Amino acid sequence: MSGELPGLDLGRLRVHLDRELPGLVAGPLSGRVITGGKSNLTYTVTDGTGSWVVRRPPLGHVLATAHDMPREYRVMTALRETAVPVPRTHLLCEDTDVLGAPFYVMEHVAGTPLRTLDEIAPLGASGVRAVSDSLVSTLGELHAVDPEDVGLGDFGRPAGFLERQVRRWSRQLEASRSRDLPGIDELRDRLAATLPEQGAPAIVHGDYRLDNVLVTEDGRLTAVLDWEMATLGDPLVDLGLMLVYREQPVIGKGQPATSAEGFPSSPELARMYAAATGRDVSRLGWYVAFGCFKLAVIAEGIHYRHERGLTVGAGFDGIGDVVVPLVRRAHSVLKED
Repeated sequence: MSGELPGLDLGRLRVHLDRELPGLVAGPLSGRVITGGKSNLTYTVTDGTGSWVVRRPPLGHVLATAHDMPREYRVMTALRETAVPVPRTHLLCEDTDVLGAPFYVMEHVAGTPLRTLDEIAPLGASGVRAVSDSLVSTLGELHAVDPEDVGLGDFGRPAGFLERQVRRWSRQLEASRSRDLPGIDELRDRLAATLPEQGAPAIVHGDYRLDNVLVTEDGRLTAVLDWEMATLGDPLVDLGLMLVYREQPVIGKGQPATSAEGFPSSPELARMYAAATGRDVSRLGWYVAFGCFKLAVIAEGIHYRHERGLTVGAGFDGIGDVVVPLVRRAHSVLKED
């Protein structure tokens, strides 16, 4: 048995799995925290033969509507027979007596998230281009899925989606506000006052980016992860946020993977998406600015938890530093929209 894992009692997990999925686990469990994520806690666990992934919310200061385990579990389960690659889900537990929070168990999929230039560089320029092509085409596949066909017709309320999104992230900001953030209130107001006309609704991932997918050593995209913010709505919010991440340096050391030779520029990514989906991207500036606002609020929430000692793992020290630059970038983009 491994040592103590913050937020994961392996003994209690084993008892629960033996009761709900008898025969899945054959021996004592050991585990480790998967580093890199800055929101939900993710662990790999193994009995020495098989291995699985466990996801649960962070410790402390959990924002209302965030870190939604049932939502994440439901959308991955619904998408398992589509062209969108997702891990196979095994079990959802909403009984907080087991681990202190809702959690779910899914299969362990081959591949790693590519965050830094050093991690993606071995693929070479042609491999990097192939990964970026898969990233965009997979997003297009997601946005082509008919929610009704996969049992997700009631997964969200597309009407008024953008207006509600601005309100939602404004509330999340207030829940984590602990310092002065120049320009963020003005940004919120500008976004609310310049809403685009929504396109045809689709399943929205909510945090789509290169390091939320798994890629094998030969460059295959094997799974899309981190569905906690998935819903039904305007799919261009996914494209806008992906472009924010395209330009946003990673937290920590090293150059971002998106800076690698062969990775398309933001305008090219937008053209690739438009060609793949036929969607109108003429108001893309608003969606990029909204992506900046959303990411700034998420980063501020993580900064808030980190300052109170409620984060697990390394890499959180500088996350609060990205908030104001994101706000500035959003204002700049809106001037051009």
